[in-house]
Amino acid sequence: MRAVRCGALLGLALLTVSIEAPAAPVAQPALAAAAPAERAALAALGRELFLDPSLSASGRMACATCHDPRYAYGPANARAVQLGGAQLSLPGRRAVPSLRYVLVHTPLWAKQYQASAVERVTETDSAPVGGFTWDGRFNTLRAQSASPLLADFEMGNASVAELSARVQRAAYADRLRALFGAQVFDDPPRLLAAVLQALERFELDDPSFRPYSSRYDAWLDNRATLSAAELHGLQLFNDPHKGNCNACHTSSLGADGSHPLFTDFTYAALGVPRNPEIPANADASYFDLGLCGPLRTDLGKEQRWCGMFKTPSLRNAASRSVFFHNGRVHTLRDAVRFYAERDTHPERWYPRTAQRDGLLKFDDLPVALRGNVNRREVPMQLQPGDAPLLADADIDDLVAFIATLTDADAQP
Repeated sequence: MRAVRCGALLGLALLTVSIEAPAAPVAQPALAAAAPAERAALAALGRELFLDPSLSASGRMACATCHDPRYAYGPANARAVQLGGAQLSLPGRRAVPSLRYVLVHTPLWAKQYQASAVERVTETDSAPVGGFTWDGRFNTLRAQSASPLLADFEMGNASVAELSARVQRAAYADRLRALFGAQVFDDPPRLLAAVLQALERFELDDPSFRPYSSRYDAWLDNRATLSAAELHGLQLFNDPHKGNCNACHTSSLGADGSHPLFTDFTYAALGVPRNPEIPANADASYFDLGLCGPLRTDLGKEQRWCGMFKTPSLRNAASRSVFFHNGRVHTLRDAVRFYAERDTHPERWYPRTAQRDGLLKFDDLPVALRGNVNRREVPMQLQPGDAPLLADADIDDLVAFIATLTDADAQP
């Protein structure tokens, strides 16, 4: 059974015996006034919190530092990982994803098992789906937002009390009191919950997170045209015998006519080459196993999922300078080329070993886990020396099509 796609999410209850959530939601404080009347004020407060670098230990890192609104809420630079901490000197572990389009629509993280004994014999377990971050370890925006505020290699607050003190010094502190009560700063956990609620409201309500202003959106609405190259790229994108991108980066309209998100929120192990730009990788024994850790800690025994990372949206991909969970690739064309050449020309992507004609393929996974890498779906099922399913001209057209997914306000 293939991984569940977006259109099948409503049927999860019929397909699953077990659904497990990785993280409990952060407690929600009651608003001083009725929530509907305060919703706009709460979102406005969340925007200020999102943009405020004074909330970090360095005083120079805001949420927007890594999720820059000018760059589709992704990074403004080409670093594989960003620098954080009190001196902005501690490197992160993974590339920063864009926040656009995925915040409202991301389903709860779930892993599924076949319901009947027959299916358990004839079918493999479906891949996991949903949750926030590359490994889906948070089920709510509030829980996810707490992580960068308190992580030592991100905003670097050593405790909730330290964060509370920083918020109390901010110009918007009185508005927090007005919304959540005069004593909100007397209880740091309550203050943290208020901050996270405001951030969540901003991320859910502000239209800048989902403008649908790309040329592709205009084309879907019959307000624009696509070139011959772009149309050919779309054809390749959807062709199950060529690009097959649509298998995970869903391009079809929703049942209600909604425009596609270009992700199905499932997970895959792609075997992306190890990235020496990540300082943690200097330790040969260190591996980022995605669903199996080290940042996620509840799935270490699920060995078949080690190396899997969540499928990102391809919207605004052409405005990025860093690709894949480890930032190994820095151009969209090379990202597409990796899919086409990973198996036909592995020597272009992986280091050679000391043995004659030896190649260290899938070198960012321990040897015992390299069998988890997807080798079943087009175009990743060929052999060295085979002709790639995508020629150079095809790659160019695919890149041209993906560029039509760039929003009007996204910086190149």
